[in-house]
Amino acid sequence: MYILIEVGGIIGAWPTIGLVVLTAVIGVGLIRAQGFATLMRGMARLNAGEVPATEMVEGVMLALAGALMLTPGFVTDTAGFVLLTPSLRRRLAAELLRRFVSTGQMDAGEAGRTIEGRFRRR
Repeated sequence: MYILIEVGGIIGAWPTIGLVVLTAVIGVGLIRAQGFATLMRGMARLNAGEVPATEMVEGVMLALAGALMLTPGFVTDTAGFVLLTPSLRRRLAAELLRRFVSTGQMDAGEAGRTIEGRFRRR
């Protein structure tokens, strides 16, 4: 809000409001186009029998970019436009997947280890 108020003090209230609305309109158009492209890539991967994990993460990032773009302010618009940069968004999505998705592989010490025990329902 501070930056929004400062810019409003320099260029005036109406030009500032115009800039905020303009960035929102441009952002919505970009999100729509990139969202459709991401959806098509995801559908192609599904048709190929692959899991579209990257495309799903990108979809969440595009939704976040949309929320940021519709929130008034130049800092949120900048963050939204950063998430709209395709190459950066793909690298960030790949990194998030690498860090947070389990590959399903076990450590060598866990393989073949059975834990014996009993249970009862209560």
